[in-house]
Order: sequence, then C-alpha cells, then structure tokens
Amino acid sequence: MLSAEIIAIGSELLTPRFIDTNSIYLTEQLNAIGIPVVTKSIVGDDENYLEHAIRASLQRTPILITTGGLGPTEDDVTRKVLARLLQRQLILNNEVLAKIESRFKARGVAMPSNNARQALVLAGSDILPNNHGTAPGLWISHEKNHIVLLPGPPSELKPMFEQACLPRLQELAGGVVLARSVYRTTGLAESTLDARIAPIYTKYKNPETTILAKPGAVDVRLTARAKTRQEAEMLLKELGGQIDESLDDFIFARSEQSIEEVVGMLLVLKNATIAVAESCTGGLVSELLTNVAGSSAYFMSGVVVYSNESKMELTGIPPLLLEMQGAVSAEVARGLADGIRERARTTIGVGITGIAGPAGGSPEKPVGTVHIAVAAPAGTQHRQFLFPGDRLRVRRQAAQAALDQVRRLLLAM
Repeated sequence: MLSAEIIAIGSELLTPRFIDTNSIYLTEQLNAIGIPVVTKSIVGDDENYLEHAIRASLQRTPILITTGGLGPTEDDVTRKVLARLLQRQLILNNEVLAKIESRFKARGVAMPSNNARQALVLAGSDILPNNHGTAPGLWISHEKNHIVLLPGPPSELKPMFEQACLPRLQELAGGVVLARSVYRTTGLAESTLDARIAPIYTKYKNPETTILAKPGAVDVRLTARAKTRQEAEMLLKELGGQIDESLDDFIFARSEQSIEEVVGMLLVLKNATIAVAESCTGGLVSELLTNVAGSSAYFMSGVVVYSNESKMELTGIPPLLLEMQGAVSAEVARGLADGIRERARTTIGVGITGIAGPAGGSPEKPVGTVHIAVAAPAGTQHRQFLFPGDRLRVRRQAAQAALDQVRRLLLAM
C-alpha cells in the first residue's frame, strides 16, 4: 500500500505565531484517495537539517510532499538541497522565467532579479504550474520514490495540488476507495473502552481502528480501504456493528456531532426546554448548549452561582442546607437543579457544583469532586464524580458529564 510523508519547510512554522495548516489539508486529501500519511515534520530553513529529513524520508516512504522553501530569497533552500541530495543539476527554465516576468509586468512592476531563482528546476522533473503565484511546483520521480515540491502559501498550494497532483496520485493509488465511520463515546475512560473493544478490532487490519481521547469523551474511528465504495462500506459495517454492540449506550453519536448538538436535537424531539445553574463549570455547559444554532428554541436560562449568596438568591438554596451540607454536596446540586428548573419554568434543570482546583480540596472532598443533578418532571437524578487533571480539564469533563446525564434522561423520557 502506498504511504506518504509531509515535510513543512520554514523557520516561521517553528514559532508560536504560525500554524502549519497545509499538512492538515494535504492529509485530508491523501486519505480520501486511500493514501495514508504516516509521518509529518516541520523543518526550518536550514540546509543540513532539511537534507537529513529528506534523506530519511526517501529511505522509508514512497511519496514525499514538501511545502514551502520555493521562494526567491536566500533562505528558500528546498530546490538546492534536493538537487544536491539527488545529484541532479538545477537548470534555468526559460518558459517558467517568462511566466514569472509576465506576472510582474501585468502588475506594472519590474521583476526583482532574485525572482529568477524560482525558474530553476531539477533536471528530469515535471513542472507543476502555479496560476496563483510565481513559484512553480515540481514532481520528481527518483528510483522508487515520488517527490512533490509545493509552494507554502495555501492559496497557491491548494489549486496546484488539486489540479496537477491529485489525479496523478489517484492513479498511483490504483483507484483505492476509502470509507470512514466514527463512534463518539462518553462515560468510559480510554483504557476501559479499549479493554472492551480491543479483542474485537485487533482481529482486523482493514478497517484500521484509531482511538482518540479528549476530556470527558473518547472517539473510535474506523477507516476501511477497498476497490469499491460498497466493499469499503461492508468492511466498516462488519467491524462497526460489533463495536456498536459492545459500547452500546456509551455512544452518544455515530457521526461528527458533538454531545451538545445531540442534546439539542433530543430536546427539540421531546419538545423540552432546559435551564442550567453552574458553580465550578463557570457557565461552560450554558456556553456549549448555546453554541448550537437554534438553541433559543430550548435553552431558557443559564446562571453561574459561584458564591453561596448567589446560590441562595438565584436558585433558592436554603442557607441551612449550605451550612449543614457544604456547597459541594449532592443536596446542593439537587437544590440547584430543582431551583433553576422551577424559576425558569423549564422541563429540565441542571445543577453543578464541585472543586475544580488547584486549591480548595480536602481528604473528604478532594480536587476533582463534582456533583451533578438533573431535575425533570419524574424526579431529580444525582451523580457524584471524581475527575482527574487540572482545573480546565476538570471543568470540561464535568460539562461533558452533565450533558451526558441530560442525554440519557431525554432518551428515557
């Protein structure tokens, strides 16, 4: 099976101010035609490091795509390094030079002399026209390798890749069709989830299984490759059906939907409304719910009740309850859920209270302790959690868990 490697070239990409978006785009395009990207790297404008990176790539990966380093300045060394490594001459291509000159002429300016460097091409390479800039790309076939040099600006790289590279790469891939499916889960730790499904997916090399953990959620992603779409879909169905059965109601989506989108859809289907009273999550649940377009149809109110005074004033928590049980307790979480539901006149009320850290914990109530309650016409449900991680991670996991409680309640209504 063909595989590809990407080297993004440019010292600016090694600073916090610039992000290598080209590699993300190229990976998506290559995966879509059945060519996996096995490694990516970023190399600054340094000849020695770049030569080392290219040499290593040619020894292990049949397709190498480089981005950047084709400009007119002294630090644009991609062509120079590759010519030395492959022992090929750099030749001035008069046709390319004429196109560069005419591009400057059309703008009414004279071409700087250093732009002529962009007309240097490696002997035996195929020129990839650049209709959106001055630097042409190059396609070089060398022994068992295919090396593709692309310009750095995305506005130049994308049309060049789609027009001059993608059809050729599809032909090399032999018409492989790639299909994907995803199972988005919450409520299971990554290790626990893997223990459940590893005996299933390890029997298959195709589809390929990838497990991706995020705060409060784990995605299981399947990628199948076949000669036809139907065959690829059948492979996904065979493995996916077993994973689906194993994970059952821990799956909140079988698409790219977020849990807040799923909750919103269920609220609409059940003709239900929701209000939220949050302490340790600081409004994060309300933010997630209202990020969904059309959420005004079901989201009625969200309050951040950080202090004891606000808990009493905004949700009607009795002072004695706070004094007896403490702000971080099952009783207060229930009171928040019931209080906000009653005051907002909604179908569902959510109450969250906890200790996000880094300080504030105790042996009885360590950092990461969170109480979540969901109130509905049939009663109020409560769960206690102990989330690992720093303050932000605890808050995110708590918000995800609260939405999952709402999801499960709505499914049961």
